[in-house]
Amino acid sequence: MALHKKWVFVCFVALALAFVPSLSAAMDDNFLVAFLARVLIYAIAATALNIALGFGGLVSLGHALYIGLGLYSVALPAYLGVSNGWVQLALCVLSCALVGGVTGAISLRTAGIAFIMITLAFAQMGYFVFVSLKQFGGDDGMAVAAASNFVLFKLATANSVYFCALALLLALTLWVDQLSRSPFGMALQAGRQNARRASSLGLALRGYQLTAYVLSAVLCGVAGMLLANLNAYVSPSSMSWVVSGDLIVMVVLGGMGTVMGPVVGAFLFMCTEEVLKSWSDHWMAVFGLLIVAIAMLGKAGVVGWLQRRAALPNKESRA
Repeated sequence: MALHKKWVFVCFVALALAFVPSLSAAMDDNFLVAFLARVLIYAIAATALNIALGFGGLVSLGHALYIGLGLYSVALPAYLGVSNGWVQLALCVLSCALVGGVTGAISLRTAGIAFIMITLAFAQMGYFVFVSLKQFGGDDGMAVAAASNFVLFKLATANSVYFCALALLLALTLWVDQLSRSPFGMALQAGRQNARRASSLGLALRGYQLTAYVLSAVLCGVAGMLLANLNAYVSPSSMSWVVSGDLIVMVVLGGMGTVMGPVVGAFLFMCTEEVLKSWSDHWMAVFGLLIVAIAMLGKAGVVGWLQRRAALPNKESRA
């Protein structure tokens, strides 16, 4: 029953979000659509990171690299006259899977702080590679010459990107829910809780972790593709470690290892940031204190706290 109520709530929120472009048009204000499209895109990236971080226990500080690969999978082909979205998507998936597979296999030979640092190092390497490409704008970035054209639809407007991001996020959330309860997801979570015991039971834990890492990388790349079409501009700054850190904060705020946590965390993080920016020039100090306060809720974050609060009346009634 609780599961049924959860998905009714998710569908209700998705339906409400579907009316945002109409509301924005009635208000003659395009900011709301552009801003929420950005939030949805980062929610996709945070959900992707949660597969590796929340379920697999892999604290990666380099996932901005894959967002950057997704960005340039749109910008570079468009610069060369290729605007076919399916070609760009194929390039994005192949590049993220290849880079994620190679860097993941190397990174997984380490653990703990070493894993964090080596993923950061790979991301910084990618950042400096794109900075060095002066013919494609270098550090200044480059405009996206043409929007991705998927034949049936084209990501040429904020509205089209918004609806695409919303549909993808809803599908991804449903898929991650199934993944978390599948044998693959349970093996990942067992490895996160006690890697030595999981390995002793015969689980090929490194293979599961590498698969989760590559899946996470590819989905972050797809989020990067959407972001490139939304901004019509790409820059190596999107591959900065700060972006990776923001994704981790979103996952932790919402709830590591929960299905809805990254989505809630992305909305909470970006909406709070936007509100505080409008209030004060010193918003970062207040924002930092709020993050610390929410982080005190524990690894389960806001979603875990809400779940505990919802379960409390049931326990009291049984008592």
